[in-house]
Amino acid sequence: MNNSFTVEQSVLLSVLASMQPICTKRTALDVTESILFQVNPRELILKSTDQEIALQSGIQIDSTLLEPLSFLVSGKRIFDLVKELDGLIEFVVENQMIKIKASGTIGLSLSIKDSEDFPPFPERIENLMKMDGEFLLEMLGKVGFLIGSNNANPALNGMLLDCTKNGISMVATDGHSLVRVTTQKYHLAEEKKWLLPRRAVLELKKILEVQSAPQLFLGICNGQLVFSGPTFNFFTRLISEPFPQYEAALAKDGFIAATLDKEAFSKTLKRAGCLLAGQFVSTAFTFKPGTLAVRLDNKDVGTLEEALALVQFDGAEIASRFYSPYLLNGLQIFTEKEVYFSIKNEMRPIIFESNQDHLQVTYVVMPISQQNAA
Repeated sequence: MNNSFTVEQSVLLSVLASMQPICTKRTALDVTESILFQVNPRELILKSTDQEIALQSGIQIDSTLLEPLSFLVSGKRIFDLVKELDGLIEFVVENQMIKIKASGTIGLSLSIKDSEDFPPFPERIENLMKMDGEFLLEMLGKVGFLIGSNNANPALNGMLLDCTKNGISMVATDGHSLVRVTTQKYHLAEEKKWLLPRRAVLELKKILEVQSAPQLFLGICNGQLVFSGPTFNFFTRLISEPFPQYEAALAKDGFIAATLDKEAFSKTLKRAGCLLAGQFVSTAFTFKPGTLAVRLDNKDVGTLEEALALVQFDGAEIASRFYSPYLLNGLQIFTEKEVYFSIKNEMRPIIFESNQDHLQVTYVVMPISQQNAA
């Protein structure tokens, strides 16, 4: 009896697609361009790693196997082929080849390699916390946009995950802006802090968007952080550099709260962005009871002068300057029709806040000093 197994194309394709960013990244080991297939009589386990992040997924199969077998196959080639197939796919392993059959008339084959050189995967995961998959995805979506990729300070290329007995927070900053998302829905008895690389955050987000994970576990394993769903384990190494001390930027002593219409504010910021022409030119904002005056003067392009209705502002006039794309960038994470913010003076940041169903969102933008205004 041959070593064959069958799997549904759509299920296999979904897993292979999730592994493409991992197996196609260049590393010091050529073997990482391969995906490890571990075939058991009723389950196919796929593994991919680039030694920074790793993904393991399981798929239920039908097979003729009496004993497990494992092999390596090019991750990109198997993905490209499976993408062009439909329905049930039959795989037959023999003589260092894997034969691929589909639709009764399609016959393909790929060379395979021994699995012994594939990097070992972490074992003995210690689960720390159970989480709702959609809720985690929502949190990642509100933080991931601000994580840098080319900062000289490695800590700015990551997201801080801070777990305490009072709740968990995710924080990211690019040095100009900061976003923090906090929930009291989940907590740990002992405080833990991890700094996840940008790639890990973005790839985990993609996996959760594609693979159903109503419930998953956050855990640790051999110094790595692990997110485990019903059919997958996602591993990531951590950034060792300390995350910047950011708490002082969130202090609001003496700040004045106010409200703006989100759509109107966004359109004003977009119009201001049209006049930047790729230049770092600040926009002047004057806050006073009832009105927010916005002015941009780019001598090489043009000017903008607008006034927006400012609600609940109760204080003396405040004049400050901000780079409009920084403000606009963060508005995307707020879902309300109105945006709530606090401001104190031209030296302190503007702080946007929202409370949404067990989720507190804070977005902070630092002002531009007058000498750097144009």
